[in-house]
Amino acid sequence: MDRRGFLTTAAATAATLPTLRSIAQAASSKSATITLHSDEPGPTVPHNFIGLSYETQQLSDPKFFSPANHGLIAQLRALAPSGVLRLGGNTSDYGFWKPTPASTPPPRAKREYKVGDPPPDLSYAVTPEAVQNLRSFLDATGWTCLYGINLGTNIPALAAAEAEFVARTLGPKLGYFQIGNEADRFGTTIRDPKTWTADTYLDEWLTFAKAILSRLPNAKFGMPDIASNAQWFATIGDRLANDPIRSHIACLTHHYYIGGPPSDPTMTIGRILRRDPKVAEVAKTVRAAAAKLNTAWRMTEGNTCYRGGKPGVSDVFASSLWAADYLLTLASLGYAGVNLHGGDGQMVANSLGGKLPGDDMVTDDPATHPHPYYTPIAHIGAKYVAEPVYHGMLAAQRFAGTQIVPIDFDPGKVNATAFASKRLGDPSHRDLVVIIVNKDESQSLTIQLPKKPRLLEVISAPDLASTAVKTEPPVRSELSEQTIHPHSIAIFTMDL
Repeated sequence: MDRRGFLTTAAATAATLPTLRSIAQAASSKSATITLHSDEPGPTVPHNFIGLSYETQQLSDPKFFSPANHGLIAQLRALAPSGVLRLGGNTSDYGFWKPTPASTPPPRAKREYKVGDPPPDLSYAVTPEAVQNLRSFLDATGWTCLYGINLGTNIPALAAAEAEFVARTLGPKLGYFQIGNEADRFGTTIRDPKTWTADTYLDEWLTFAKAILSRLPNAKFGMPDIASNAQWFATIGDRLANDPIRSHIACLTHHYYIGGPPSDPTMTIGRILRRDPKVAEVAKTVRAAAAKLNTAWRMTEGNTCYRGGKPGVSDVFASSLWAADYLLTLASLGYAGVNLHGGDGQMVANSLGGKLPGDDMVTDDPATHPHPYYTPIAHIGAKYVAEPVYHGMLAAQRFAGTQIVPIDFDPGKVNATAFASKRLGDPSHRDLVVIIVNKDESQSLTIQLPKKPRLLEVISAPDLASTAVKTEPPVRSELSEQTIHPHSIAIFTMDL
């Protein structure tokens, strides 16, 4: 039995999965069709589309993001040659810049503890050593960084001093600053709910941004990094459309979790494999605001189930299928990139009050499971392990640096999605990449593909609840009719 075999949810999950006989007897769909519109323009997917999100408190351990962390460096390099590391999360608003051993944190107002948020007394230091090590870590990975600065319990002068040191140290490895994390939730935690709005947030954000610009005239920012209130984008777009500071806004940012917490009985494998209409709705809202500011937009923190993920849902092959589908959907919607949240389990636990809720849902030793449960890369023992979500991200990385090709796709009764893109700037590689994600638990998808498709790779697992993800090159085939088996990701290439 594998390290996740004793989930309390296992019986319920198994009941929803097909037997081997039902898989063998399932009829393949004969109605799937796809049409590629390769002459129509689609969004360009940046080279740095793929990213990971970690808690800013990770910097309290200068050895974590350092050139000595060879295991983590190897996993990032294997995931994407030019990815984006985002530092933020709930702990982002509880750290302080400590440039000297004698430096002390700014005073803060007391508050009551709220479930799902950091303890009211959480405080940690970010030191010059941690930032210097971060630069060496980024050099080793080839990645850049979105650097989160405390808005919730900070003062503008200290934020500006930290930003100046970070910019000088990270240099070209700094993408932009983000001031504050999920400020649309501040009214329930660290601000007065009677007065806290998008406007009061923006007033406060401008104070911090201007303090940073006084030291770094060319500083760039991502904002507002909201949790879920997409209406904030309309306020920001309207207020800043004619403000000179708009030239310093590099990106509009937001978060996305399907649902939660882990105790929510509706957070199932079936739910994460259904399309969420909110994804396209939020994309439309943020795109409209970005157009007013002439800037990009990015999903900077998200995953399946909020508060650390749900065992048996967030850490199994179903999450691979979700990740590939979700990331490629955002690429097709014009997003500049995606950062899926994870990292060190204790740091994510700190962001939630000290414990991962998912630990109460397993009956074996929680230490044998990935922490947090939804993390793309788990730190288990002395090793950094690629989890199921990671494999879905690898599939989406195939589109980095390409241009989306619009398609018409009808999978019939099969729960499947398809995406296409073409390479840019290299006339010697005039090819298309087509990725088909079959999220169905039992039905195969049979489809006619044009132009002698070449099957490059298949990512699969024995079933949706399996942790045994397998990536393998298939037997070479250029037949137009292809069968995509249940719960698998198939990656094709063909001539343009």
